[in-house]
Amino acid sequence: MANEVLLFVEQRNGEIKKSSLEALGAAKAIATSKGGSLGAVVAGEGISGLAETLGSHGADVVYMADHGDMAHYSTEGYAHAVTQALDKSGATILVGSATAMGKDLAPRLAARKDWAFLADTTSVAIEGDKLVVTRPEYAGKVISKLATAATGVVLTLRPNSFSVPEASGGSAQVETLDVSGANIRAKVVALETKEQGLVDVAEADRVVSGGRGLKEAENFSLVFDLAKELGAGVGASRAVVDAGWIGHDHQVGQTGKTVSPNLYIACGISGAIQHLAGMRTSKCIVAINKDAEAPIFQVADYGIVGDVFEVLPKLTDAVKALNS
Repeated sequence: MANEVLLFVEQRNGEIKKSSLEALGAAKAIATSKGGSLGAVVAGEGISGLAETLGSHGADVVYMADHGDMAHYSTEGYAHAVTQALDKSGATILVGSATAMGKDLAPRLAARKDWAFLADTTSVAIEGDKLVVTRPEYAGKVISKLATAATGVVLTLRPNSFSVPEASGGSAQVETLDVSGANIRAKVVALETKEQGLVDVAEADRVVSGGRGLKEAENFSLVFDLAKELGAGVGASRAVVDAGWIGHDHQVGQTGKTVSPNLYIACGISGAIQHLAGMRTSKCIVAINKDAEAPIFQVADYGIVGDVFEVLPKLTDAVKALNS
């Protein structure tokens, strides 16, 4: 089939990232609207098993860049692999996720191909001969609607804005990419990760976040305690990240991560619009704050007006009792 759409798939330790599975569903819908097929390109080392997963979720062809040089992300190496997949597939639309990797790679590929670039989109559709997308602006206060010709386009999708398609049991044709000639000038020779025993906040089904209402860094342990009992990811407002209480990888908001868990518990967070932009699509929001007028209560499904130092220990004990 013609008019193929190509999806850039991110994987970590041999597992496809949730944001890429979300993007797969959206990319498949675009391909179907154009009467074409969906290709997916994935890079890494020892990743041949991922083709089955991608096929079962809707990919028609998987372009596999399985090579030692692809074991760790590099802009030059991955750009080489995706460009090769674009050339092989004849795709005119490239879809990726608006993750750290996607934000680095996608604009470079758009410049390399001299294609239009649409970033951080939250909806996408084919309308006639146009590709139409929406994306939030000004911390979610404005939704922009953008349209471009539905050919020669690179777009990234905001994580947690699209649903993961159900596995249908389908299969994909596998094409092998020869990436041995990639000119990688800077190579990652080792990668050290800090094991925290916590779920990635962007991938978590439940998130417990803390803000300035916790008063000092040592009190953030209350958030970690509740998160541990809930099996949740730990989030934070920008204020506490800037204060050095916790790392930036936990920051939720406009300049951090966008999350959309089934449960989001905001502890001592007032609810600045920048923070709301990153979590307001959560399925159920619980706010704990001693200020009854805090903006966070305007988006909360359940609100507890009280001192976090009294509420959190009791809530943690209650969850612990249920778990036991």
